[in-house]
Amino acid sequence: MSLALPDAAGPLRRERLRTARLYFVCDARPHGRDPEPLLAAALNGGVDIVELREKRLDRHTTERSGATFRRLCDTYSALFIVNDDPALAQACDADGVHVGQDDTPVSEARAALGADAIIGLSTHSEEQIAAAGDATPDGRPDYISVGPVWETPTKEGRSAVGLGLIRHASQSASVPFFAIGGIDPSNAAEVVGSGATRLCVVRAIRDAEDPGAAAAALRRAFARREVAPGG
Repeated sequence: MSLALPDAAGPLRRERLRTARLYFVCDARPHGRDPEPLLAAALNGGVDIVELREKRLDRHTTERSGATFRRLCDTYSALFIVNDDPALAQACDADGVHVGQDDTPVSEARAALGADAIIGLSTHSEEQIAAAGDATPDGRPDYISVGPVWETPTKEGRSAVGLGLIRHASQSASVPFFAIGGIDPSNAAEVVGSGATRLCVVRAIRDAEDPGAAAAALRRAFARREVAPGG
């Protein structure tokens, strides 16, 4: 049975994705706390997309946090994405799901969530970037992440791809891409200078003393370069 999301949401979701610049991945209870203060600060600072990624907590706790993610994303007109699990995305009324190369295939996620859902895919090589763009419509993601640019403990064991893959994606990716991996306010401008028009972070906001200021600092990286809304 299809776990379809509301049909009317599709065009709005895609417009929000088109203009999105800053993507924040957050666990259900960051540092063991209620996620609301952190999410509100991040969204107020300029985050456009929030992803709930939870690998340890039980389903009930995760879904309860998901309700907070959904409410705050609605308040700030942001997209709400769930990591890896289409059924959890449906339970949380998320806008879509982000999958990895070894997770649920894009085509299956789209079949589960419906044509209006936003489906993202992680990529780590030139070949994976090309395959994402060349996929059939049902298997083609709405966006990809490209990285990790630098090694990061959130992707333990995965080698850094460096800025070279960001430059390649900026020239060849046929779907929107977010640079990810070790990005923070100190190096974000370097990533943008390599061709990225969208950034995705975890620790740079989650672990910041002032998450709102961190989000705002990341967005300022784009101010050093003119970026077209659909770029």
